[in-house]
Amino acid sequence: MRSKTAPWVLLAPFLVVFIGTMIVPIIMAIGYSFTRVERSGLLGEGGVESMFAGFDNYVQALSNANFVASIGRMVLFGVVQVTVMIVAATILALLLETASAKWPGFFRAAYFLPYGIPGVIATILWSFLYIPGLSPVVDVLQLVGINIDFLGPDMVLWSIANIVTWTYTGYNMLIIIAQLKSIPGELYEAAKIDGASTFRVATSIQLPLIRPALLLTVIFSIIGTLQLFAEPRLLQTMSAGITSEYTPNMSAYAFAFQYNDIGMAAAQAVIIAVAAFTLSAVALGVSSWTEKRR
Repeated sequence: MRSKTAPWVLLAPFLVVFIGTMIVPIIMAIGYSFTRVERSGLLGEGGVESMFAGFDNYVQALSNANFVASIGRMVLFGVVQVTVMIVAATILALLLETASAKWPGFFRAAYFLPYGIPGVIATILWSFLYIPGLSPVVDVLQLVGINIDFLGPDMVLWSIANIVTWTYTGYNMLIIIAQLKSIPGELYEAAKIDGASTFRVATSIQLPLIRPALLLTVIFSIIGTLQLFAEPRLLQTMSAGITSEYTPNMSAYAFAFQYNDIGMAAAQAVIIAVAAFTLSAVALGVSSWTEKRR
């Protein structure tokens, strides 16, 4: 075990799986994004040939109005949904970590429970609350004179946001709680001696010290927003407002498996990855800038 090769031997199973399932597909996707397939004959009966396309796929992807609109839609989705979710997760975490909180373990488990439900199942469950005639929520709203079509073109995006918020708020709450538990108890004792209120402790001690956890949840949420797929894909059959290119991931999926254009799908996937990296870097930069100004 003192040999220099021992760590690599122990890491080998993980590295083989990681390289085979992550690194190789990424390299292949980048390679496919610079190629196009030429088909000979009316229906391709003359054979197919893969050719170098340069940046043509990227130009076409960024010229595709539906794909650009899907990115803009997800940016709007992220600005609203991520903000609401992180604020809700932070408030729940602070409430459960107060000294006066009763049964915190029970409520932590209850708030985290939705994350344990697969996204497909959660979407199906929520769809029954969205469909008129099946939903008791719609029926009650109609009784008081409020007519809302949760699956209409103007509302379906926020119906999806509701599902995502319900699913991931508890998950982000646990990340924040883990950071809260790392705060030294001496700080709370000093605040108590100084007569600080619970609100003052939260704003002056807890919130500044959980900044790394908040940043982590924001970055995870940004990446998850651009990868949104399962929820709109399942609701597509129930809502006329969801097209096959409603989200960036759905657009890449459509080009790969419906339009049989692997080069375009790969280019869109690379653009999604670059966008996620860029937005995450911006979040890190903003956090570092605000930290330096403090």
